[in-house]
Amino acid sequence: MSTSIVDQSPLFEVRAEIRVAAPPSAVYTLVSDLPSQGKWSPECRGGEWVQGEPGAVGSVFRGENYRAQDVVGWAPLVRGTWHTEARVVAAEPDRTFRWMMLSHAKEDQESIWGFDVAPDGEGGSVLVHHFRMGRATAGIHKIVADLDEEDRKRFIAEWTEKLESDLAVTLSRIKDVIEQA
Repeated sequence: MSTSIVDQSPLFEVRAEIRVAAPPSAVYTLVSDLPSQGKWSPECRGGEWVQGEPGAVGSVFRGENYRAQDVVGWAPLVRGTWHTEARVVAAEPDRTFRWMMLSHAKEDQESIWGFDVAPDGEGGSVLVHHFRMGRATAGIHKIVADLDEEDRKRFIAEWTEKLESDLAVTLSRIKDVIEQA
């Protein structure tokens, strides 16, 4: 019996970095303000804190997202507007901010987005954006449920490319927002 590509762990592990002409405190302030994601995220349009103190470990953020029809257009993805919830799992001012995606049943998933910030030695910062999915989430299982193994491999490859692109776009937009402020 062979295992499916969606059984590998980690399923996704991507990262990107950029230099920003601002101190780590300014960068951290922006990236930890999840309601402002509409300014820089390719899919998240913003949202609200629904539990806990904004940006604190354990707090829950409900995001409003939008995905266009042409994003991995052949795959059975959620399109248009949909909502997610995530719990903050790391919040070290001026250093790191991470959040874990929750299932619809509000259970933890091995799906963690984050930013790490470090001084660049020249008055600015190096900002790293990363995403890691250990085991496939309930959403991934739903997407691939009716796909054969070749299409599952195609989906994982194309989704990885999409994630890499999203990280790069996000960093570029964050840089623009901070440097043009």
